[in-house]
Amino acid sequence: MGNYDNRFLIARRSLLQSICALGAASLATPLEAAVSEPFAPLPVPAQVPAKEGVAAVAGTHLAYWDTGGNGAAIVLLHPATGTARIWSYQQPVLAKAGYRVIAYSRRGYAGSDPVPKENPGSPSGDLHALMEYLRVPKFHLVGSAAGGGIAMDYALSHPERLLSLTLACAVGGIEDKEYVEHVESLRPRGFDQLPATFRELSPAYRAANPEGAVAWAALERAAITGNRVGQKPVNTINWTRLAGLKVPTLVMGGGADLAMPSPVVRLYASHIPGAEVMVVPDAGHSLYWERPDLFNRALLDFFAKHRG
Repeated sequence: MGNYDNRFLIARRSLLQSICALGAASLATPLEAAVSEPFAPLPVPAQVPAKEGVAAVAGTHLAYWDTGGNGAAIVLLHPATGTARIWSYQQPVLAKAGYRVIAYSRRGYAGSDPVPKENPGSPSGDLHALMEYLRVPKFHLVGSAAGGGIAMDYALSHPERLLSLTLACAVGGIEDKEYVEHVESLRPRGFDQLPATFRELSPAYRAANPEGAVAWAALERAAITGNRVGQKPVNTINWTRLAGLKVPTLVMGGGADLAMPSPVVRLYASHIPGAEVMVVPDAGHSLYWERPDLFNRALLDFFAKHRG
């Protein structure tokens, strides 16, 4: 009986795998079809040479890296679970496409000073001071998750400095009461205390690429090195302010994002004049890491349309 049961289970598993494969093939979109195994392990590409430094700006010290060059600049703003070190899938791809790529760790994150209790400053103010320090007059700004709120705050303060704005799995710190209550209702009590890998990596990615999930978790654990709380946005960010935004904007989301479900992402984008939207099926909150192939391609296509 035991051998029969084993043969039955093996045959059943094979049948289910075949059905799943047929279903995936029949439902695949052009974007999905481009990658036969959407969440299969992708080796981290060799990084291009970049200057690493610590900038003394705005009364603090911010760790950054900068690939340099004469191309248009791209500034990458990390999520709350990362630092300047998370962009290893983006750095060489964007740099080899001719761009100057810059990332930095915000206050309280690896290599940068913590947020002081007195005079904490603002995240977008720190960003502006760093751009002045690096002498970057105009640039493409990309914010992932918590970095998106900072990116939006900066766009409202300094739209003349931006070639474009990209918000990935981020909704920019909207303060409208009805919206805030709606988003909070989508998350059960204790959601923020769940393991970061569960909250921010999709089930599909964790199942298909456990080694990638471990590597992401290692970066997340090493991210916070000091107090990171206390800074506030410069602007009131609400639907009215978004309606007046004139910066070309791309809003990206993941179809399996627990923190920012795709309907919320689309709602957010609908309030920004002319915003483009891209939602990647089955991807989670860390889109830059789970699907760097689609993430990078979307950025390059968008930047090409907005060269300034």
